[in-house]
Amino acid sequence: MKLTNLYQEIAPVYLGRTSCLANYKSGIIIIHAFNGAVAAKLRQLAPTLADGFSKRGIECNGVQVKVQANKIITQSTTSTQKPLGSRALREIEGLRDSLPDAPLRAALDSLLAHAAKKE
Repeated sequence: MKLTNLYQEIAPVYLGRTSCLANYKSGIIIIHAFNGAVAAKLRQLAPTLADGFSKRGIECNGVQVKVQANKIITQSTTSTQKPLGSRALREIEGLRDSLPDAPLRAALDSLLAHAAKKE
């Protein structure tokens, strides 16, 4: 917790929000960046960050930056079949009837056969 708070103090605010201190092993600070752009900027600042930790009494021989995307917890939504209105059905049927026997006509036939119809 102490190192995490120190990291938030040392790192620029815009980088502190898009990264986190992940680990500290044998004097090496490991930081997880949430995307590649943040990781690149943190790698440029690694000597400054290491110096900042050292000045605050933490033995820091180096900083490693790894990209670790945030886990976004969202529930996937299942697709729902939207019914076609009667006007849409007539328009598609008219288009299908005006086409020669071709792949597009077959696709429209399939669409009409599987489409939910609005009552």
